[in-house]
Amino acid sequence: MLRFGEMKVATHRGNHVFAVRVYLTGLDPNTVRVEVYADGVNGEGPVRQEMMHEQEPVDANGYIYRIPVPSIRPATDYAARVMPQRPSAKVPLQAAQILRQR
Repeated sequence: MLRFGEMKVATHRGNHVFAVRVYLTGLDPNTVRVEVYADGVNGEGPVRQEMMHEQEPVDANGYIYRIPVPSIRPATDYAARVMPQRPSAKVPLQAAQILRQR
């Protein structure tokens, strides 16, 4: 079962650095896209930043994904999400295949 573990945020040098554990349970990490997402504000579109995973799982298929994001918005505006990744796939923002961190 695909699921999130703990998400941590550290803010320094003008960035929020997000780190989240994602349990892929047998899935190849190259078949999913993990990103931080924030709804658009002031007429701008949403923020979507792809997170990169560490090469080796930390435990029982749990990978750590990280990304720095400029701290111009509060860290609480962001959540992690996982979606299928295929070069030819067009995934709507509200597709049921997207797992959102809560």
